[in-house]
Amino acid sequence: MSRSEEVGIVPPAELPLALAEAVQTWLAADPDADDRQELARLRIAASSDPAALDRLAACFRAPLQFGTAGLRGPLRPGPAGMNTAVVRRATAGLTAWLLSDDGPPSDGDPPSDKGPLTDKGPPSDDGRSDGPDVPLVVVGYDARHRSAAFALDAARVVAGAGLRVLVLPEALPTPVLAFAVRRLRAHAGIMITASHNPAGDNGYKVYLGGGRTADDPGWGAQLVTPADQEIERRIAQAGPAAALPLSDHWRRLDQGIVTQYIHAAAAAALALAASTTRDPAVPAGSRATGSPVTDTQTTSAQTTSVQVASVQVDDDDDDQLVVVYTPLHGVGGRVLAEVFAAAGAAAPIVVEEQAEPDPDFPTVRWPNPEEPGALDRALALADRVNADLVIATDPDADRCAVAVGGRLLTGDEIGLLLADLVLANRPGPVATTVVSSRSLHALADERGTPHHETLTGFKWIMRADPRLAFGYEEALGYALAPDLVRDKDGITAALAVVLLAAATRQRGRTLLDLLDDLAARLGVHITAQHSVRFAAPDRIAAVMHRLRATPPSHLDGLPVTGRRDLLCPGRPSLGAEAEAEAEAEAEAELPPADVLMLFLGTDRVIFRPSGTEPKLKAYLEVVEPVPGATPAAVGPARARAQTRLTALVSAVNELLTELDDGLRPG
Repeated sequence: MSRSEEVGIVPPAELPLALAEAVQTWLAADPDADDRQELARLRIAASSDPAALDRLAACFRAPLQFGTAGLRGPLRPGPAGMNTAVVRRATAGLTAWLLSDDGPPSDGDPPSDKGPLTDKGPPSDDGRSDGPDVPLVVVGYDARHRSAAFALDAARVVAGAGLRVLVLPEALPTPVLAFAVRRLRAHAGIMITASHNPAGDNGYKVYLGGGRTADDPGWGAQLVTPADQEIERRIAQAGPAAALPLSDHWRRLDQGIVTQYIHAAAAAALALAASTTRDPAVPAGSRATGSPVTDTQTTSAQTTSVQVASVQVDDDDDDQLVVVYTPLHGVGGRVLAEVFAAAGAAAPIVVEEQAEPDPDFPTVRWPNPEEPGALDRALALADRVNADLVIATDPDADRCAVAVGGRLLTGDEIGLLLADLVLANRPGPVATTVVSSRSLHALADERGTPHHETLTGFKWIMRADPRLAFGYEEALGYALAPDLVRDKDGITAALAVVLLAAATRQRGRTLLDLLDDLAARLGVHITAQHSVRFAAPDRIAAVMHRLRATPPSHLDGLPVTGRRDLLCPGRPSLGAEAEAEAEAEAEAELPPADVLMLFLGTDRVIFRPSGTEPKLKAYLEVVEPVPGATPAAVGPARARAQTRLTALVSAVNELLTELDDGLRPG
């Protein structure tokens, strides 16, 4: 039976002609029988069911585009969904780019002359060859619906194009794939994941490596412009998915690459923890067994090597740090446990019903630790076992959430704690995004270390400086060892937080006390995020347009004293507010972006469409000085800041609601 006969390709007359032709063309070229069947079912139902017609039209509204380092969207047939055809054509575009003059060179040096990247690499029978002329691609995947199948599709297309390709041994965290790209000196990495998106989504993330030099900060990071545009252009030229050449000449890596990540990640976190006490800080009750990591496995040339065998362990049960952990049905659980074990740290208490990978994420509405309610089960368990700390990783384990004493810390608070820890060991530089708190800038100034501001996303943070010591973004992403993983890594962050909390507990204090200490030194910086979901991206664009055209003169009764528009960097900031003008001086260093900042004295509100979800985000920050920089004055200063922030969130919500209502017909 032909494909046309199989799906009954003749379009019904009721379908709009353009849609009917698009469906027919796609059906003829789709290599996946299940996707063809679903699309054919929708086509038939659409002739009499308006809801089915809407779903069918959504499959063809616009092709998925490279956004946050790749593709991300709902699992559905057609060019506007994640499916076999889209994955194969995306991979064909990537391989064509790798083989073109625009792609990365194939014979350069690794990015560092110290650490594991100086090893001769894995033996030749793992898929690598001595000849450097053929690009190498590493493929990883998480446990979402169709992730493993999409990874195989990508590998077969890469091999079909004549490139070398290695596939990770199983569903694994994104940081392991990012580590493998650098460790294996690959020219590119493909990670099949939708990170913290809803269960019905999947994605395709691209990392770039290749023959890059030590001073290229993008070696092993997520792709950025212009590479994304060049790859997208080649995707458009790839031809029908069903006609792409495929090959099974790919190899699956064994657990060795995972073991290398585990020990290197443990070493990186232990090296940082060494500054918190005379000996490396290990949670009381943990048992160091020999030397699970060695100084040669510490991957940054700037970190201090750690001899784990020298750790002195206190067996007093009353002094144990009790930690609850949830992987939120994702792939972080096993790897995190093994990293903790390699560091000699006690295993956390795991939320049992969320411990195993489950692509349906049955216990959470959104598998995003930022979302309200996502950590309810972990917090409830922590209350039952009287835990000191809660940690959570998102489904692909590149983000980490933390709660202390039942209070969820913001990404900015965690980032500041980790930055202070890193800067106690390494002089910097550090980087964060324009929407993150300015407290990192204040800390960097105090420490006398360089600070960089980037656009939103780790693809930009990692390119801020080739010597980067630490980077973070407020969305729970942290890079404590950029030479190890050139991306955010929730697993190393989780271990570092636990080690810091354990050392702090040994001094009779908590992470909240450390935050008070930092506030006394730097001033109180309180941040919040307010998001509004939209049914269609064009409504988000319309609201942003209205914000630019008629920005508010006041918010919560406070005058707007400055404005910074990253979409129009040539437009002058409004007002004479010194801070706004100082921020505007950095505009020339940033590419244009759909980001609008409003300043209210020392306070700030930033509006930005999400890069991964149909949301418009508002990022708010209130800064309150601490009189006398004394710890006793922190509490009252924080209360004043919180009152102001609460009122500002309400004002922003009213503003966005008013703007959205103004776009509704009638």
